[in-house]
Amino acid sequence: MTARIVDVETIDVRFPTSRALDGSDAMNEAPDYSAAYVVLHVGGGEPGAQAPEGHGFTFTIGRGNDLAAQAALAVGERAVGLSVDEIVNDLGGFSRHLLGDSQLRWLGPDKGAIHLGTAAVVNAGWDLAAKTAGKPVWKLLADMTPRQIVDLVDWRYLKDALTPEAALELLESRAAGRAEREAYVREHGYPAYTTSAGWLGYDDEKLARLCREAVDEGWDSVKLKVGADIADDIRRCRIAREILGPDRRLMIDANQTLGVAEAIEWAEALKEFDIWWFEEPTSPDDVLGHAAIAKRIGPTRVATGEHAHNAVMFKQFLQAEAIGICQIDACRLGGVNEAVATLLLAAAHDVPVCPHAGGVGLCELVQHLSVFDYVAVSGSMENRVVEYVDHLHEHFHDPVRVRGSRYLVPEAPGYSAQIRRETLEAHRYPDGPVWSGSDGVTS
Repeated sequence: MTARIVDVETIDVRFPTSRALDGSDAMNEAPDYSAAYVVLHVGGGEPGAQAPEGHGFTFTIGRGNDLAAQAALAVGERAVGLSVDEIVNDLGGFSRHLLGDSQLRWLGPDKGAIHLGTAAVVNAGWDLAAKTAGKPVWKLLADMTPRQIVDLVDWRYLKDALTPEAALELLESRAAGRAEREAYVREHGYPAYTTSAGWLGYDDEKLARLCREAVDEGWDSVKLKVGADIADDIRRCRIAREILGPDRRLMIDANQTLGVAEAIEWAEALKEFDIWWFEEPTSPDDVLGHAAIAKRIGPTRVATGEHAHNAVMFKQFLQAEAIGICQIDACRLGGVNEAVATLLLAAAHDVPVCPHAGGVGLCELVQHLSVFDYVAVSGSMENRVVEYVDHLHEHFHDPVRVRGSRYLVPEAPGYSAQIRRETLEAHRYPDGPVWSGSDGVTS
């Protein structure tokens, strides 16, 4: 018998992070980190064989997570009936099949709730494929030939910026050093930075304490949330810079709250603090606005991407020289395939990729993408760091591991996406005990 996808399960999972203002910023004052969670259930196969399941999710911050879960169900229904072999042997085709529903695409295309749902299902397919291969996702990718990697990508809208032939040439030029780079990252890990000290809802005392702890723990790059009040931001950046000292990197993130002129003024007001990058200074869709800011605030780099909803947006940011740091999001893009496309675009434009990971499970996912990028695509760690937040990792079967200021390479088969079943039941919205009050704490 052939193993097939027999059911798609979706779960609305939410964590009450707003209670302590974890994740708070100028745009999102009290987020509840949430996951529209997908399980691809497999049936059939050899008698007595235990078929793996595919686990994936997309990220939201509370209300609306139910819409993302419904979108994932609508997209995931197209996976039911596919054989595991069809998915594993043609992951590019799997992604294109899910995106090929013309009626669902009318609600996008490649954006909004439907694209978030697509990300959850595509990520679950990659988790299934990697478990079937007995490899973590980064290794599954890194072991592919350059041609196989190129074939993962839908090139329709990207060829004016990077042709498949040029992408193949880029990957082939990196191939000779793959083994050495893999050995290096396994030994030394991948560079990271922390946002955990800098949430906007924290008072000055907590900010100072967390910055001191970050220094003591070996972090050399710290990011603060800004964008609500310039006087507050000057004061908070001064506190952070005095504790971090002159040699550690300080980044800021306005989370889309400012207009173009305001962002330039903000950057000028904070210039004395030697800001490495200014993240999401304005609307995430404003390519030309980012370009204007980038021209004015150097040597501070403009960083954006966590709300760039597809690879076409990244293509335009890169073509316009609007960003100096490319911040892919494993759950905003349409899963692994579109993330691979963006990694290739960024490498072709010589722009470092520093993924966004400020949310439940995002650290678990993006570590795979960055390790793959280093081993097979960019071949570099220069000016590259992955975001790290110290929240909610205990709920995963294969949580991230960090030593000092570096991610340790994931070893378990899969995409590190599987949330513990007891967590899914406890945090299921709205009837899980965390939300119904039966755990003794009201929401």
